[in-house]
Amino acid sequence: MSEKLTVSATLDSLKIITEYIVKVANMANLEKKAIYKLRLAIDELATNIINYGYSEDDRESYIFFESEISDKTIVITIHDSGIPFDPTSKLEVESEMINVAIDDRPIGGLGIFLAFDGVDEFYYERVDNENINILTIYRK
Repeated sequence: MSEKLTVSATLDSLKIITEYIVKVANMANLEKKAIYKLRLAIDELATNIINYGYSEDDRESYIFFESEISDKTIVITIHDSGIPFDPTSKLEVESEMINVAIDDRPIGGLGIFLAFDGVDEFYYERVDNENINILTIYRK
């Protein structure tokens, strides 16, 4: 089973993205905790794409989502044509920050860590001037 979504790369699209993710997760009969973690992961990635992937002059840009539901997995693929950004490059830095006292941490900076924590597998690649983020959740 496959579901697709295309949205403008604007913060106004986050609500539509969340509704799409909840719909897909419910179609796959995910538990509430898994749905929450998946929503958090997608929201973090989409927000980063919107805020950092495009310049103000690029507001005619889009983010494409495709979800594949099988007996064992849910795979959500996110495509964007923003600047190259590999979220896995931030993972080591952010996972080190988890052990730093809250008062000593910079504001923000744990979103990618939380996104990876919410999925079973994450893969990134850059192909033909597109960022491709692939998130996999194992169905239980």
